[in-house]
Formats: sequence, C-alpha cells, structure tokens
Amino acid sequence: MFRARLGPPMHGDERPAPEPFAAFRARDFLLFQLGRMLSTIGMQMQGVAVAWQVYAMTGRALDLGYVGLAQFLPAFLLSLAAGSVADRFDRRLVLIACHVVLTGSSICLWLSAGRASVASIYVVLVFIGASRAFSGPAGQALMPNLVPTQHFQNAIAWGSSIWQVAVVVGPAAGGLLYGHSGAGRVYVAAIALELATLLVLILMRSRPTQPRQTRDARAVVAGVRYVWQNPIILGAISLDLFAVLLGGAVALLPVYARDILHTGPIGLGLLRSAPAAGAIIIAIALAYRPLRRRAGAVMLGCVALFGAATIVFGVSHDFTLSLCALLIAGGADMVSVFVRQTLVLLNTPDEMRGRVSAVSLVFIGASNELGEFESGLTAAWLGAVPAVVIGGIGTCLVVLVWSALFPDLRKADQLGGT
Repeated sequence: MFRARLGPPMHGDERPAPEPFAAFRARDFLLFQLGRMLSTIGMQMQGVAVAWQVYAMTGRALDLGYVGLAQFLPAFLLSLAAGSVADRFDRRLVLIACHVVLTGSSICLWLSAGRASVASIYVVLVFIGASRAFSGPAGQALMPNLVPTQHFQNAIAWGSSIWQVAVVVGPAAGGLLYGHSGAGRVYVAAIALELATLLVLILMRSRPTQPRQTRDARAVVAGVRYVWQNPIILGAISLDLFAVLLGGAVALLPVYARDILHTGPIGLGLLRSAPAAGAIIIAIALAYRPLRRRAGAVMLGCVALFGAATIVFGVSHDFTLSLCALLIAGGADMVSVFVRQTLVLLNTPDEMRGRVSAVSLVFIGASNELGEFESGLTAAWLGAVPAVVIGGIGTCLVVLVWSALFPDLRKADQLGGT
C-alpha cells in the first residue's frame, strides 16, 4: 500500500533553507516551461474566441457545454494509448508531433473565421482534444527527468506558476484582441505562438526516453492498476475530478459576462483570467514556502474553499465581487494541483510515468472539459445561477465524503522529495 513518503524529521537549524529558483538551473526545464507557456497563452486566447463565437452564434448554454465535450471525448478514448506512447517513445518528439496538430487546428479555425458553422468548430476541437490526450502524459512524464529529485517540488511550484501566468495572460489578451479585431486575429496569434513553441521544443536536448515493452494489454492498463492500488493517489485525483466537475463554472462565463454581469469579450477574458491569477499567488508562495506538513488535510480544506468561492461567484451580480470569488477559487485549486502532481509524479517509477499520468489526466480532463458539458447541461435545465450554486454546494459535500472514504489521504503528512 502506498504511503506519502516521510523524510527524516528535521528540527531547528537542521532544515535546509528553501532555494526558490533551484529548478531554473536546468536548461531543459527552462526551455520546456517556455514552450509550455507560449502554447498555453495561444490556446487560452483561442479558447476565449471559440467560446464567444459559439455563444454568439447560438445563444444557448448547452452549446458551450458541447465545446468541453468535444475536447474531452477524444482525450478519454485515447488516454490509455497516449500513456503507452509516452512510455515507449521519445517524449520530446511526441510533444513536437502534438504541437504540429495544434498548429494545424489553429490554422483551420483562422481559415474559417467568420464563416464557420458550429459543427465545423466542434470537429476542430476534437483534434485539439486528441492532441492534448498525447501531449499531457508526455509532458508530465518528461518533467521529472529535467530536474534533480530534490528540486522537483520547486519545479512543480514554478511550473504551475508559469502555466497560471499563461492562463491569466491568454484569456485577457484573447478577450482584448477579439473585442478590437475579431476572431481571425486571435487565431493568427495562436498560430504564431504554436510555431514558437515548436522551435523551443526542437532546441531542447533532454535525453530520450528508453523504449518500454508496453504493447500487451496488461502493460497498457498498468497505470490504471497502479492508481487503483494506491489509495492516496486515487483519493487525490478522484477528489479533483468530482470537485471541479461539480464546481467548475468556466463553461458558463460567457453567459455571466453577457447576460448577468453585462460586460463583453474583454470582461470575459478578465473573468477567465481571475482563477489563474489566484493560482499564481499561491504557486509562488509554495515555491518560497513548500508545503511540509499536513498535506492531505490542507488539500481537503482548500477544495472546500474552492466550493465556497464558487457559490459566491454563482450568486454575485457585481463584477468586482465575481472577480474576487474566482481569484480565491483559483488559489484554493492550486493547492490541490500541487499536492496531486507531487504525489503522482514523485512516487511513480519513470517507466510508468506516462501511463499513470494518462490516468491522472483523464480525471483532470473529465473535471474540466466534461465539467463544462455538465455545467452547460445543468444551465440549460435550471439556468446559469442555480447550476453554479448547486455545483459549489456539491463540491463541499464531496470533500466531506472523500474525508471519510480516503482516511489515508486526510492523514497524509509530508509529500516527500524535500
């Protein structure tokens, strides 16, 4: 049975001073994060344009839910194969191939801007979802090989910070550009950023992944078995699944921006950026002050805070209050992300990291893209405000249930690798 790794006790001056920028000593880690940031900014800009375009074309919240579903289904169906690919082939080359597909998808959106049908947009989103199915496990499995183990928590904190910066900049920039120039310019920007990402990945010199014999069915599903047999990892990633599945309000932000808070694409970009801004603050704090004790209890408490902030956002009709609620929700969610990634990646053998990461990313994808579909469907039945409020309440209830179902997670103390 898996247990959170416990390091030797340290007292007084025995505890080493944290090195806030230790991970950046590794050249390939720096390049990897630069490419990840550029691509995320482009995809987030593109996401704002797609969401606003779809809602402007149909005016139905359910169609926003289909945006998430179109990206989740290929990721779900391809997840086991994607994990196997990440463990059998050079992960850097897998990433390059995925970003070639993402570049092509942005080109398709650009060429059809202004005359695209909703169905054609969904088709492109399927290809984006398929690309993410392979890039996610490859990227997560590659990162532990880019920094020394003792600096891995620092790498996660900074990696999360950089990603969240991109999630702040991307939607805000996408909303501004859409508001001033239309969807076509947003897609051109996304193409340029994906091309820059490809160049950065080509410059990386990370060592190739040793090919693994993972062709038989037992090897492919080994990641599922590993997660199922380790209750702390299972509890951590399933908590994220159900909490964000119920509490995520991202899909309904166009509805809030236009119909409830009465702002436009620029306001939508700011709303989408707010959770990431909160996450940046927490991620940087974790880089300077790593989470050393009571990791499981802190994680559960922060997920409950995420649910409470979601409820506040749901009932708010004030733009500033809504931004603050999303800021708090993003900061609370960052703690969950930090704990989950550290547990999964530090305690998984390198030869299995691709497959285990694939399982983890299915849960994350379900909580995000499938959560968008759930939000759109619930909003179509009950209205946007009840859908968000009920989801936030559900998140708080999930925390109570998971505290009882996974006592090992609740009692987890140190994360290891410190």
